[in-house]
Amino acid sequence: MINNKFNLGFFPTPLQELKKLSKKHPDYTIFIKRDDNTGLASGGNKTRKLEYLIKQALDEGCDTVITAGAQQSNHCRQTAAACSIAGLKCHLLLGGEKPEVYDGNLLLSSILGANIHFTGKNRKGEDCFDPYKTRVFF
Repeated sequence: MINNKFNLGFFPTPLQELKKLSKKHPDYTIFIKRDDNTGLASGGNKTRKLEYLIKQALDEGCDTVITAGAQQSNHCRQTAAACSIAGLKCHLLLGGEKPEVYDGNLLLSSILGANIHFTGKNRKGEDCFDPYKTRVFF
């Protein structure tokens, strides 16, 4: 049993045979791993890494997770969901300007309780500060 992770998803996710593609390549039976079925805020492969990162944050006594990405980032949406489940505050640094209406992953991240900060010209938000040189206060 792996005890250095915080369970966030439904694993293992299923394999689904790609019958049409396998027919085009008769020497192979081709499958796809369905990580969209992880169950964390509409699923995705980021759940796997977040299980370890959230566990590390909790073990180190953190109360907040900060991450950055584009406004429709799947990673940011899943981070917001993981923080919500784990009882951690979540701050998302998102590229661009605040839109008049939230939709898609931006809307879901907001509903999940993320504190959203827009970084203007920074397309993905990640280069707006150096976390090793800047002290961040929220």
